[in-house]
Amino acid sequence: MAAGLGTRLRPLTYEVPKPMVPVANRPVIELILRLLATQGFEQVISNLHWFPDTIRDRLGDGSRLGVELTYSYEPSLLGTAGGVRNVRDYFGDEPFLVMAGDALTDIDLRALADAHRANDGVATLAVKRVQNTREYGVVVTGSDGRIQGFQEKPDPAEALSDRANCMIYALSPEIFDYFPDDEVVDFALDVFPTLLEHDVPFYVHETDAYWNDVGSPPEYLQGNLDVVAGAVGVEPAGELVEAEADPGEPGEHGLPRAQGGLPAGTEVNGRVLVGSDVEVGAGVRIDGPAVIGDGARIGDGARIKESLLLPGAEVPPQAFLVGAIAGRTGALTA
Repeated sequence: MAAGLGTRLRPLTYEVPKPMVPVANRPVIELILRLLATQGFEQVISNLHWFPDTIRDRLGDGSRLGVELTYSYEPSLLGTAGGVRNVRDYFGDEPFLVMAGDALTDIDLRALADAHRANDGVATLAVKRVQNTREYGVVVTGSDGRIQGFQEKPDPAEALSDRANCMIYALSPEIFDYFPDDEVVDFALDVFPTLLEHDVPFYVHETDAYWNDVGSPPEYLQGNLDVVAGAVGVEPAGELVEAEADPGEPGEHGLPRAQGGLPAGTEVNGRVLVGSDVEVGAGVRIDGPAVIGDGARIGDGARIKESLLLPGAEVPPQAFLVGAIAGRTGALTA
């Protein structure tokens, strides 16, 4: 699913579709396709709508990433389920996976597929336990994992479950029998309630894998930092530079590094992912985790901490950037 507008991540998504925003210096959809390829899911179809050529031009037929990639363009958005129904012939008579093309995860999709084959339901939803249910739609189940209902972002005191819906589904073709005739169809609003109404069994598969929908600027920043910190098993682009602070030497808070695009004399504390063609001025300090995107420019004496510099970002001399996202208009589409 890669057709949405990504409105919560604006202003980044004014210029590019959300699946193309970079996480650890790669478009997030590219990280997903790499994950699929490594787990043996090689035939992929993606729906498109918002800036479709941006995705097509970057990914092509998917062969560079180890998959056979096909596209389905939607002139008007068909909804999360409507877009899947629109390409139902692609799946044939076999079960298939559906997942968002704009979330950061290292979930074991083979385990989800195995769980779906083992139960007698038409759908199996990946879920993950969360602490703050206010931020997620949660799934209510019986002791056997069969889904009994849903709550949308409940207060923790009223929550009947702490299992968040990761929007990663294993589905059998029979599920299309429970789609309404409407053109625009949503899984959460239309399909899953219909399954409950008709007492059709469907289940959850609980995972402890990393999952972040990078749907808002704070979540997006955290996802980038989590990759650098090693909290999620995906392959970043660039060189990882790491150094430890030396608290016994005031003024010498990091080890100078002449690698990863950082000149000797750059003070580095923690882990920093550095893209290509980066320019770093004299007397710069970077406290990780941090991501420096391709073509970023950092002026003399700047201080950066736990931040993301998007491709082409410019940090002025003597500037501070702490817990922030820096970018430049037009750079994501260059």
